[in-house]
Amino acid sequence: MTVPYLEASASCYNKDVIANTDCANTPIKRSNPIQITMPAVIEVEKKKLKTPPLAISHLGDRVLRQPAKRVSKVDNDLRELVRQMLQTMYSEDGIGLAAPQVAVNKQLLVVDSDPENAAAPPLVLINPKITRYSNELAKGQEGCLSIPGVYLDVVRPAAIEVSFKDETGRPRTLKVNDLVARVIQHEMDHLNGVMFVDRVENAIALNQELQKHGFSVKDVSKVS
Repeated sequence: MTVPYLEASASCYNKDVIANTDCANTPIKRSNPIQITMPAVIEVEKKKLKTPPLAISHLGDRVLRQPAKRVSKVDNDLRELVRQMLQTMYSEDGIGLAAPQVAVNKQLLVVDSDPENAAAPPLVLINPKITRYSNELAKGQEGCLSIPGVYLDVVRPAAIEVSFKDETGRPRTLKVNDLVARVIQHEMDHLNGVMFVDRVENAIALNQELQKHGFSVKDVSKVS
C-alpha cells in the first residue's frame, strides 16, 4: 500500500469503543493513535535501493488473485524473505506489502506507517487474522504498489483487533485504528486474492483512474 489520504466518515455507533461484530456484548476500547513497539529482530535500513530484491506483480497478474497459504514454519528463510520484502517496500515508497504481491503464496505481510522515522520498527504479520472490527467506518484514499498511480476512496472499519505471529514466531495481538488499521486490512485483502480496487464504490472514478494509468477494469473483481 502507498501513503493514502484519510477522511473519517460519519458512520459510527460510538467513537469510544470497538464492537466485536461477532459478539457485540464484548466491546473493546478504541485507543487513540498509537506508537507500536515491536522487537527489532530484522533490521532493515529505510532507504531506496536502485535494484529492489523482489519484483512487484501488477493488477492483471494471476498470482494476485490466488489465496495465500498459511506459513507452517518461521525460520531464517522466512526472515530473509521479510527482509527482502521490507527493502522492496521502502524502495517503492510503500507503507505495506503482502507476500502475494511479490509472487510468494504465503500469509505474510509487512507494514510501516512511519517510513521516515528510522527509529520506528516495521510490523511483520505472519498468518494474520482479524478477530474484531469496529462498527465505526472510515473513508480513505488508498493506493497500491501493484496498481501504481491509482488512488481511490475505500470504506473500511476504522479500528480492528488482529492476531498473528511475529518474525520470531511468537503469537501476538494488536488493537489498532486509523492508518495502521487501514493498511493491515488492505494488505490482508491481498492474502485472499482481493485488491483495493475491488472495494471501490465509485465505478466512474474507478474506470477513469485505471484507464489513465494503463490498467483495465476487466481485471477488477468486485466484492460485496
